Amino acid sequence: MARIDIDHIRHAYGPNPKASKDYALKEVHHTFEDGGAYALLGPSGCGKTTLLNIMSGLVEPSEGRILFDGRDVTRLSTQERNIAQVFQFPVIYDTMTVYDNLAFPLRNRGVPEVEVDRKVREIIAMIDLETWSKRKARGLTADQKQKISLGRGLVRSDVNAILFDEPLTVIDPHMKWQLRSQLKQLHRRFGYTMIYVTHDQTEALSFADKVVVMFDGEIVQIGTPAELFERPRHTFVGYFIGSPGMNVMPAAIDGTIARVGSQTIALPGMPVAATGSIELGIRPEFVRLGREGMPVTIDKIEDVGRHRIVRTRLEGRDLAAIVPEDGDIPADPRVAFDPAGINIYADSWRVDYGSAA
Repeated sequence: MARIDIDHIRHAYGPNPKASKDYALKEVHHTFEDGGAYALLGPSGCGKTTLLNIMSGLVEPSEGRILFDGRDVTRLSTQERNIAQVFQFPVIYDTMTVYDNLAFPLRNRGVPEVEVDRKVREIIAMIDLETWSKRKARGLTADQKQKISLGRGLVRSDVNAILFDEPLTVIDPHMKWQLRSQLKQLHRRFGYTMIYVTHDQTEALSFADKVVVMFDGEIVQIGTPAELFERPRHTFVGYFIGSPGMNVMPAAIDGTIARVGSQTIALPGMPVAATGSIELGIRPEFVRLGREGMPVTIDKIEDVGRHRIVRTRLEGRDLAAIVPEDGDIPADPRVAFDPAGINIYADSWRVDYGSAA
């Protein structure tokens, strides 16, 4: 396994990039630690697959360097980097059996046949294709083929990193959960450096120790699932993480008070350097619906089983609150905000609190 350093990488697919908008991947500078399990999370077009392909050697960056354990590999091929990559759609040999597809990368490197057999049997059991091992891949379903592709990425233990580009897209939901769990177990057992691209927050948060959230060609936050939920560094992270996402509304700051329309909200401290376009962000989990606080009107109530999502309007702005399944919803509802859950953003970036006045 290897530590991967992304050293001030930028990439543009067109010639002669000049402005920031010309770059599919704006400046990225980050270290993926040896043995870490990471997810690159973001919507389509945010740059996550471009970054993954730059790490693997399929794309050469316009600017910057890629280092593996301190060695510059920017212009080396995928093979020279010793990378395993699993793509969104299966890449396998249709004329080979399932067993031989998995054995091929090992045999190609001269691994003794006894070790090939041991490793292939281990992986083939993990992906639940033991009864299909002697079947040619040509006749298998799309999700079975993708499981073979996934297995080929996992069968080698000598790789510097295993890179996954939305590998579970064609796999049924139950198998997705099972394979994510098995990938997590493999990571804990063998310490592979794993980087997993997805637009699905459930996949990212359940697989990774650290989630790298990308938006518009940039990394906007890196953190544990708890850090992303509790303290979104950028309003996009608040929108994208959570179901429903964070409430964000325009605000004005006066010391330790935030004003949303005509309403005043006490803050846990004085925001530092809160200049520019100011917004208040609070997750629905921290909005208390009851008989005290700021008056709201209810637009809709969504029953999602363990709790209800109450869609309200505060000063004409959308505000979601989460209420326990058996919680009371008053006829004349009001809301209060838990100070621990209030975030203040300036030009979309979170600002810290100083001392309370």
